[in-house]
Order: sequence, then C-alpha cells, then structure tokens
Amino acid sequence: QVTLVESGGGSVQTGGSLRLTCAASGYTRSNWCMGWVRQGPGALREGVAAIDDDGTDYADSVKGRFTISQDTTRHILYLQMNNLRPEDTGMYYCARAPLYNCLAASWTQKTEAASRAIYGQGTQVTVSS
Repeated sequence: QVTLVESGGGSVQTGGSLRLTCAASGYTRSNWCMGWVRQGPGALREGVAAIDDDGTDYADSVKGRFTISQDTTRHILYLQMNNLRPEDTGMYYCARAPLYNCLAASWTQKTEAASRAIYGQGTQVTVSS
C-alpha cells in the first residue's frame, strides 16, 4: 500500500521560505507523476507542481518561486517555496498518480488517472502579511 507523509509546513511572513518534504513508501520505482496540490481557505484545490522522469511543471501562480524535486532512490519529494505570499496559505498535499500528462493542472482535471491519485494527510502553510 502506497503511503505519502508530508512535513515541513509552518507559519512565515511574506517573503519567507519553506521546504516541504514528502516521504513515500509502499511501491517500487515507476514513472508515475508526483507533485503537490494545495487548498486554501474557502478555495478549490489547485495543482501547484508536478514531476516525472520527463521534467517538471508548475502553476503560473508559483512559477519562479517554487521548485519541485525528488530523490528517487529514497522516494522523497520536495517543494522548495521561496518569496511566499499570503495567497500561498493553505494545506499542501503530496500526490502520486499515473497521469498521462504530468502537469500541475492535471491533478485537478476530471480524468480517470487523476481519480486514482493517492494523497498524503497534508501539511499546513500559513503566510502572514
């Protein structure tokens, strides 16, 4: 059984940085898409970033500020978040799915692959002005 456990969230001021970590277990190496999805207070879920063997992709709202990376040997996924803004506040979830197109926007599309996504329990990020 695949398990995803996020950590690294917290409270920072505008302009601050955080590094989220997702420890994955329960699967052998595969080229499934992995990434981060967030949900702010009163907002819909938003795909933030995605990564697979072919590369990375980001939501326009975080491009140039967030960086997704992974240690495939240790099954760890990272999200480095710099220059944080109050609108980045929300619960951040690590995700894994057999997405045909490994794009940030793919996490919230109504596709069979996206419906098979596995999520962690989430880690809270709060950015104050």
